[in-house]
Amino acid sequence: MLRIFHTADWHLGQTFHNYSRDYEHSCFLSWLLGQIEERKPDVLLVAGDVFDSVNPSGSAQRLYYDFLRKALDAHDGLQMVLTAGNHDAASRLESPAPILRSLNVHVVGTVERGPENGIDYSKFLIPLKDASGAVAAIAVAAPYLKFADMPRVDAQDCYVAGMRTFYERATEAAGRLRDDYHPGALLIGMGHCHLMEGAESRDSERRLVVGGLEAIQAGDFPRELCYVALGHLHKPQAFQEGRVQYSGSPVPLSFTERGYRHRVLELDFSADGLTKSVSLEIPRAVPLLSMPPGRAVSMEELVDVLKNADFGPSRRVDEQPFLEVRYLDDGPDPTRRHRLEEALKNKSVRLASTKFESPSTSASDSVMTDRTSLGDLSSLDALEVLNAAYKESYPDGQMEPGVLAAFQEILAGLNT
Repeated sequence: MLRIFHTADWHLGQTFHNYSRDYEHSCFLSWLLGQIEERKPDVLLVAGDVFDSVNPSGSAQRLYYDFLRKALDAHDGLQMVLTAGNHDAASRLESPAPILRSLNVHVVGTVERGPENGIDYSKFLIPLKDASGAVAAIAVAAPYLKFADMPRVDAQDCYVAGMRTFYERATEAAGRLRDDYHPGALLIGMGHCHLMEGAESRDSERRLVVGGLEAIQAGDFPRELCYVALGHLHKPQAFQEGRVQYSGSPVPLSFTERGYRHRVLELDFSADGLTKSVSLEIPRAVPLLSMPPGRAVSMEELVDVLKNADFGPSRRVDEQPFLEVRYLDDGPDPTRRHRLEEALKNKSVRLASTKFESPSTSASDSVMTDRTSLGDLSSLDALEVLNAAYKESYPDGQMEPGVLAAFQEILAGLNT
């Protein structure tokens, strides 16, 4: 039997509305170490977006390398395969690969081409051993694929066709490696991409290509792959009866994800393929709260709600819940943030996000209604656009003379 843990989208180093997530990520990694020590997986797969930024902070990198060291201490037979996602600096993530490989940690970030501009698919093939030391599977460990990384194909939908061709050729290379050296080994895919069928969180997931042309289908992965471990979409979800799965992110990366049940997948394989898939639910270290529940209310009502709210006992700052508030916007008010902070004074909560809802207006109220083409943009008058936008947000209000004067000053500066 081969046991694999599948996780992705750690986004180490993320700041959440200017608050650090290091505490939450530290809690997740400590929990994961406990699961590794207890359940003894043979392999840990991390399918991209190890870091949140191409320039991760020093604390984020310490979390990462400290985890690698402790994971090997927790289970000396553990193999790890980590790939770069679209948030990662692929070359930087891969740079210590020669050293890490000696510790059974395999990092794949970039696509390399040979003298004739052909892709070296052997780079993505990682033999995976079971507890006995025998190679039970071969991972096709593909990182996030940029357009320039893909094989050249003559097709109208060249991005999707290129990705499909990449996986076909990489899987064929894995099949040859299996037949020559590891008869009977399973083939397991990894990827960091957007499935057309997948549910996404627009607040925290980047569209990889303008217009969403990067989306592929679960059926585009070769059938020879008995399992495909994906990253990029943060919501845990499965396709093709569990053959293709997103593990999801370990922490909510936006308020739209506060209802997700974050997990690590534990996968058991026999010689015939995947036999068992178990979701190991990750404890949430810090709650995400949204107030008020239901519809937005006026600022006066919201202030009263917050003053009377009980957010529990006093906690350290990094353990306090994140709070998003929603209110009805009835006009400009420079004191709004101060009023919210006063209402939450001495309460064990962090005000992270404020969102307002404004009354909708009819399309006829907007100067933009009949000017939808790019060619019309040059004909728009800046003051008309300002007035239309103000009227859309505040249909019953009048723009203050000071706002108009400031805008005209900005325009004058642009024209000098």
